[in-house]
Amino acid sequence: MVKEITRDIKQLDHAKRHLTTSITTLNHLHMLAGGVDSLEAMTRRRQYGEVANLLQGVVNVLEHFNKYMGIPQIRQLSERVKAAQNELGQQILADFEEAFPSQGTKRTGGPSNVLRDACLVANVLDPRIKQEIIKKFIKQHLSEYLVLFQENQDVAWLDKIDRRYAWIKRQLVDYEEKYGRMFPAEWSMTERIAVEFCHVTRAELSKIMRTRAKEIEVKLLLFAIQRTTNFEGLLAKRFSGCTLADGTVKKPEVPPPSTNPFLEDETGAETDEVVMEKSDTDKPKKPKVPDNPFHGIVSKCFEPHLYVYIESQDKNLGELIDRFVADFKAQGPPKPNVDEGGAVLPSCADLFVYYKKCMVQCSQLSTGEPMIALTTIFQKYLREYAWKILSGNLPKTTSSSGGLTITSLLKEKEGSEVAKFTLEELCLICSILSTAEYCLATTQQLEEKLKEKVDTSLMERINLTGEMDTFSIVISNSIQLLVQDLDAACDPALTAMSKMQWQNVEHVGDQSPYVTSVILHIKQNVPIIRDNLASTRKYFTQFCIKFANSFIPKFINHLFKCKPISMVGAEQLLLDTHSLKMVLLDLPSIGSQVVRKAPASYTKIVVKGMTRAEMILKVVMAPHEPPVVFVDNYIKLLADCSTDTFQKILDMKGLKRSEQSSMLDLFRLRLPAPPPGGDGSLSLSAPTPEQESSRIRKLEKLIKKRL
Repeated sequence: MVKEITRDIKQLDHAKRHLTTSITTLNHLHMLAGGVDSLEAMTRRRQYGEVANLLQGVVNVLEHFNKYMGIPQIRQLSERVKAAQNELGQQILADFEEAFPSQGTKRTGGPSNVLRDACLVANVLDPRIKQEIIKKFIKQHLSEYLVLFQENQDVAWLDKIDRRYAWIKRQLVDYEEKYGRMFPAEWSMTERIAVEFCHVTRAELSKIMRTRAKEIEVKLLLFAIQRTTNFEGLLAKRFSGCTLADGTVKKPEVPPPSTNPFLEDETGAETDEVVMEKSDTDKPKKPKVPDNPFHGIVSKCFEPHLYVYIESQDKNLGELIDRFVADFKAQGPPKPNVDEGGAVLPSCADLFVYYKKCMVQCSQLSTGEPMIALTTIFQKYLREYAWKILSGNLPKTTSSSGGLTITSLLKEKEGSEVAKFTLEELCLICSILSTAEYCLATTQQLEEKLKEKVDTSLMERINLTGEMDTFSIVISNSIQLLVQDLDAACDPALTAMSKMQWQNVEHVGDQSPYVTSVILHIKQNVPIIRDNLASTRKYFTQFCIKFANSFIPKFINHLFKCKPISMVGAEQLLLDTHSLKMVLLDLPSIGSQVVRKAPASYTKIVVKGMTRAEMILKVVMAPHEPPVVFVDNYIKLLADCSTDTFQKILDMKGLKRSEQSSMLDLFRLRLPAPPPGGDGSLSLSAPTPEQESSRIRKLEKLIKKRL
């Protein structure tokens, strides 16, 4: 029933919708037909202002008839629109050709309202029309430049590169005044002219530099590069770089912030050698590379010729190293200054300042292979600095060493005997050590900074590990010299100890003269070394450890040479050993107003080594009868299964060869069997320092009672 009632209404609704669509389509058709007629007429009369608006409307209306293209009349209108568009394109190009002829040096035409409206029409036409207009206009605008700066012209060479940039500045000002309103703002014509000028200049400079490569000098090259990068910086301030989206120049990514000390105000880095003119006050400030989308748009052409710059830096650094060597010889070693610690050689700072300057300068020129070449130069002269300035100036040790007798030791006055190295030489070694440490740390920072500057693909090729190892060797050699010096100063005292007649010692007294001599040398050297290494405490600790590792085994070896030894002599040696042990434990802070606890690693070495010396003397003091008890006591105290050591103990006791033979046989029998899988050495626990200290106190009380 409802369908029957609404059947007529539904038909009327369909009729109304169809009628509305028909009327709308007929109206569009009327508009399209009239628009096409008007478009053709206006095109003939070059009424581009009206055409620009009308053409867009006609194109929009034509889109409604896409589904009616099967109708001949509609298809015909569509073809007429396309024909009108083609005619407009050709006509506009002809108008621009007439106004700005490509032939001839003078522009006969000029800006006009007709051409301005034609540009608006070109926005609606095929994009190729707009590109053709831009291309022809820019080519015509730069035609004079190609004539003025031909390869055979004097102004084309690098020394007059400023004239190129002055010319384009004038042209851009001239364009803004004459043609600034002719082209739509979104075309960015001023920037396009500048970019095309850069491409042309880059090609022309590349060609002329290939031809005259032998005439390129480093100052000339850097002058041209500086002027070019200044110009690129000027472009970055003036333009946004929106026309560079074609990938010709890729805008670099902004690197993350760095805490590296090399990262200072790079824009303020001075480049004195690139200044060829006396007055250069109008030079714009060099922009930071990451903020400049135009970076390299011209200056990239200089990259193949940067070998001239690299060779120059090689020569300059060679001369710098030679000057450092000459200055050191002329001025001598740095004056001792124990108040401020070991001074770093000033030449070191000069070298790395020059390195930074070169690195910043080169990274502004290129981040590719030239940076790798510069890194190789850096490596070369870091090694030369390490060997010529640092290692080359370390004091030389002499093989001759004087001997001390008991008489000379007894007559020795405090301070009358100096160490092998003078105060100045000790300070020099500490200064070289501090300098090497500074170079080591700064070289690591230099490597990190170089990796930041270079292209990502080349980062793996930057490796200064070898140079850092070289400075580590200098540090190690310096410490070894300090150790050898103090060690050698103590040698005569130890020799005198081994030559004393210990079997004739009748009573135990204060510490022996040789102990006083050793302590004197320690007090002379260690405070100087500590104060001069105040800024590098870890290397002072290394010095202490190396000295302990050298002196204690040497002391024990000389102890074995003291033979034969009486009971009283052994007690005197034990007292001397304890005195040396206390001095060695206090060695890191000896003579210092500020008492610091010695490093645990050092204390462990001293306690272990000197406790062994004390145990040797205790075994010597023990009676050798009965032999079994003596052998067991030896094994317990020394935990040493070496027959050589046991033989030396027997020699110190002064036993006859026949007695020694039976003792050795018994020793071999009494040795405990090594554990399965062991190396055959005994692993007996040594007495603790507290236990040894208690035993020494008991010994001192015993000595006092006897006295």
